[in-house]
Amino acid sequence: MDELERRFHRAMVGIYETAKRELGYNATRFLQMLSERGGVETARQLLRADAPSDGFTTLWTHGRLDLTVEAHVLQAGYESLFSDEDRERASRRLESYGWRVGR
Repeated sequence: MDELERRFHRAMVGIYETAKRELGYNATRFLQMLSERGGVETARQLLRADAPSDGFTTLWTHGRLDLTVEAHVLQAGYESLFSDEDRERASRRLESYGWRVGR
């Protein structure tokens, strides 16, 4: 795992920690996926699913789409970790839930 992948992985763990601390949401399955697959592979798996994850919808109901994997995939600096198709999926999913991509 290179430095960029490690940084992304730490950001994914940060999603878990922030959601637990600020929302009381304990995303144990997400944390398990991170430990088994790492942040990048977990993100790819979630992005390629036909429907948003339960975590995504939970964050949406709390008005915290900024904490989603999708929002992090689109952050500047992580472009090289994901395909254009993965980034487009992230963008479409966020937009379908009312998030203005690029904010």
